[in-house]
Amino acid sequence: MPAPAQPPAFSIAAIDAQRVEDALARIGPKWTTWAAMTLAQENRPMRVRDVAAQLPFLSEQFVGKRLATMHADGLVTRDDDRRGAPYRLSALGTSLAPVLRTVSDWSRAYLPQGRMAEAERVEDALRRLRPRHSTAVIQVLDSGGGPMRFVHIAEKAGLDNGLARQRLLRLQADGLVARTGPRHGDPYVLVDAGQALGAVYSSVEHWSEPVALRRAASVPRPAATATRSHAGVPLGAGTDGARTAAALRRSAAAPNVMFSHAPQPQPRVPAAVAAQPAPGRGR
Repeated sequence: MPAPAQPPAFSIAAIDAQRVEDALARIGPKWTTWAAMTLAQENRPMRVRDVAAQLPFLSEQFVGKRLATMHADGLVTRDDDRRGAPYRLSALGTSLAPVLRTVSDWSRAYLPQGRMAEAERVEDALRRLRPRHSTAVIQVLDSGGGPMRFVHIAEKAGLDNGLARQRLLRLQADGLVARTGPRHGDPYVLVDAGQALGAVYSSVEHWSEPVALRRAASVPRPAATATRSHAGVPLGAGTDGARTAAALRRSAAAPNVMFSHAPQPQPRVPAAVAAQPAPGRGR
């Protein structure tokens, strides 16, 4: 007699999709993981210019804006509000460590990204998970018991057909869902990477519990803060090459307390960025 199938260790159906997406809106913006890992590796209060020196592919102005956003979201703290006061990870920011490890482990197992810096790997994974309503769509597909047409997914997720189609196309491009055939109306299914997201979602939801409790007891934040995006991040190479190389050597040798894996050289400047003409440290 065959043994009964065992339930998954982490159920996608059991998570609160809205809470997960609210948390991903805090930790998912690009360069947040880089900044958090820099603060964790240095393990000391750092001024904006000190963090920027460790991330030579970003302008100091942008690093300041990113840290200010992280401060508003409770991920970093400052001893006072004086201009130039240093930042350090808050208790909430430090508690991200198991979340980032889980995201990294999922990426290593299911996303064929090759060798890359840990922060880059995590941010690539969060980019795939962060778009609004993606969690709800994945949850619907997971509980559907088989292939589903997009109109049924839209209905169960509470989305209009156009938005549901956009989300499914994005999830398909990101390697989390697949269409069962080439025709326009062919149904969608979760691929292995999507089916394995239970551990990631559970970790994010557990981390967000103190945030959810604090927000429930206070005035709700403006909706716009949950959908921040920063396009056109200033990047540099060329004349910053020596500085970049020094940053690579420092970060490769630094203990990586945000992850359980062996430290990887970081930051790694993408080849496409390194090939661009240098605009200087700022723009």
